[in-house]
Amino acid sequence: MASPSRIIPPPSGSRATSAALLIAAVCLVAANMRPTITGLGPLLDQIGADTGMTISTLGVLAAVPLVAWALFSPLAHDLSRRFGQPRVLLWSLVVLLAGTVVRSLPGPVVSLWIGTAVIGIGIAIINVLMPSVVKRDFAGHVPAVTALYTALLAGFGAISSGVVVPISHVELGGDPAGWRIALLVTGGILLPFAIAVWWWAHRGRRAHSRSASQHGRTGIWTDPLAWLVAAYMGLQASMFYMLVTWLAAISMSTGRSEVVAGVDVMVYQLFSLAGSLLLPLVLRGRIERFAPALIPSLAIVGAAGLMLAPGAILVWTPLLGLSSGATLGMSLTLMAQRARDHDAASALSGMSQSVGYVIAAMGPVVFGWLHSLTGGWTASLSLLLAVLVLLTVVGVFAGRDRYVLDSR
Repeated sequence: MASPSRIIPPPSGSRATSAALLIAAVCLVAANMRPTITGLGPLLDQIGADTGMTISTLGVLAAVPLVAWALFSPLAHDLSRRFGQPRVLLWSLVVLLAGTVVRSLPGPVVSLWIGTAVIGIGIAIINVLMPSVVKRDFAGHVPAVTALYTALLAGFGAISSGVVVPISHVELGGDPAGWRIALLVTGGILLPFAIAVWWWAHRGRRAHSRSASQHGRTGIWTDPLAWLVAAYMGLQASMFYMLVTWLAAISMSTGRSEVVAGVDVMVYQLFSLAGSLLLPLVLRGRIERFAPALIPSLAIVGAAGLMLAPGAILVWTPLLGLSSGATLGMSLTLMAQRARDHDAASALSGMSQSVGYVIAAMGPVVFGWLHSLTGGWTASLSLLLAVLVLLTVVGVFAGRDRYVLDSR
């Protein structure tokens, strides 16, 4: 086995400056992980009217990034070991920017599908590597940094959902800007800054992890704990993407306008931000063991309420949001805490996100299909409720204090 990887610090600047740059880079990466995805749901009606796509087809479009995450997540760990985390993350951000631009190109609808797929590829790699980055660079503060990261995910995703429809209505030369410009603005405005700061914070660094054994890369797929983390990841992601894709449509079905429905999705994600920030307060003492199973209970109440009294959407949305943010933070925390080092965390993250997004990709598609089949939302929300109950069950077992790849 080769010697452990060594991180070479930046050649200049104080340690405090280096740490501040690292935090800034992590924050900017987090700020760009959701807007390209969460801006889509509130615009589905516009996209459908402009392109002629049906509700079911729009559900498939919303699932494209999740399919890309499932397919490309397994590549992230080996790419990181070969080229180093900083370089792979930098180029993944560039890929994300390219996909955002291609998706908004005028002309054939195929650019929408290609751009969305490229966006998914870029995010897939970043998704996998960030828990490992946190484990490596902030080993003593994993829950706190993970909470900050997930809060920024939720916060900027919420902003995108809330402003994307108004941006699409802005007059440009006498005509509305439209959904293409709205997606470009909300998804791409911060990406150049993230690319620049990430490069600056990691200049001179290399992190080849050639210390990982073949067991670390393949043994993860036979580890029962890894499969529990993967299931938890997939079920919570399925909940989020069903809601972020279809909550606006549910809201409009109760008589709310397109703009207000977009705000409802924003509110959902703002409470998701709050859930992310509150998670470290839950992960203390004896309750930490049971937190993965307890957190989904809020969403169970919210989903049931949305089924029984959809007109009270502003009552149920905060419960769904709090649970969504906390379960995302919990799944990322499990990826770091259930691994003994950052290389094992990278392997666990890649495996669990690959499996998890196979599960998650089915969520928006089946949710939309059930709505098309029944003409209402009860069957779709019953699916959401079933996912949340299963998430609770998985959380009972994933919460036990164990490590992947330990001798069994």
